[in-house]
Amino acid sequence: MALQITTLAERPEFASTLWDMDHTWREFMLNDPIADLFYPVATTTYADCALVADDDAEPGRLVARAFMIPYVAGGSELPDDGWDGVIRSGRLARERGDRPDAVSALEITVRRDLQGTGLSSKMLAAMRHHAAGQGFAELVAPVRPNLKHHESHTPMSEYAFRTRPDGLPHDAWLRVHVRAGGKIVKVAPRSMVIAGTLAEWRKWTGLPFDRTGDVEVPGALTPVHCDVEHDHAVYVEPNVWVSHPLT
Repeated sequence: MALQITTLAERPEFASTLWDMDHTWREFMLNDPIADLFYPVATTTYADCALVADDDAEPGRLVARAFMIPYVAGGSELPDDGWDGVIRSGRLARERGDRPDAVSALEITVRRDLQGTGLSSKMLAAMRHHAAGQGFAELVAPVRPNLKHHESHTPMSEYAFRTRPDGLPHDAWLRVHVRAGGKIVKVAPRSMVIAGTLAEWRKWTGLPFDRTGDVEVPGALTPVHCDVEHDHAVYVEPNVWVSHPLT
């Protein structure tokens, strides 16, 4: 496969099909309200922060995509609100005309039929290269460990730092980041917060949501808390901050 990775700004023809790529994201994950500050303008305002990839076997058809957002860190440590925090900071910086001093990865998505082929590593390398080319000394990432959903009751503070005998992370996606030169820094305990009525959660998951308490939702990294009396359920997802020094 001869892979071509560019920014969306360089290949705007991908804008109309960017969201058509077959993926494995669960529906509830697509209902984070903070994400609405980024994705509706991802193909315009942030086209220079979006990477798109195709190959010579199917030129013009996406095989992977990736997104980053510049934001204002102001010397502060990586925020506990992870994904939501950097999107909010990045959008506020744009609105206020502030100069970003940091950049965060947001997403790498590989087409469903090509997952497990090493494309995620190549997209991560491209993100690092692009961030360095923009003058940033570090790329940070609120990483969503891809095996954590099998252990939804395990605290992320325990899971994130679990290693194999060779010293690499237990989690496969964290392993990709570390092999690429990243360093696990800390947990972002409330990286993404998704709240909805019980009817909305039933629609998103196909589960009954008819009892107050924790609900195990396929694909969720932690249980979703359901409150029947007050007709809502809330998912608070922890992520893992990884720092990629860029040289």
